[in-house]
Amino acid sequence: MENVRELFHTMTKRLGLLDRNCCTVGGIELSLVQSHILYEIDRMNEPSMQQVADALAIDITTFSRQIQTLVKMNLVKKTPYPQDRRVYILSLTPEGKYVTAKIDAEVNEYLGEVFSHMSEFERETVLRSIRLLNECMAKSSVCCKPLF
Repeated sequence: MENVRELFHTMTKRLGLLDRNCCTVGGIELSLVQSHILYEIDRMNEPSMQQVADALAIDITTFSRQIQTLVKMNLVKKTPYPQDRRVYILSLTPEGKYVTAKIDAEVNEYLGEVFSHMSEFERETVLRSIRLLNECMAKSSVCCKPLF
């Protein structure tokens, strides 16, 4: 039988998910977690800190420290919510938008190069399989909760 854990471990290594630092853009070095935070803030429409922390399944204390670092790096803006000053809304600064767009372009270029070694049928099969795996992981009682 094929070693499923080894398959995932190899894919994780190749995607760089074990690297402490994921990327450097314009002299700014980001951790993988920081990259994911920027992606989620960009993807959501003026999310609260709690919404992004929940989407990434990060406890709010750890998340809050990461946000403070991103604010100091001038990548994220934290604004009190007018109706409840205990809640903070997150948005990307112009520099944050630039960094996020560059990371997005690099990831898309990388994935495009990887997929270029597949036929259209293989590419669609892989993407369909990843969607199915994500759906099953979302239903699992032991995996990565909460995500969405």
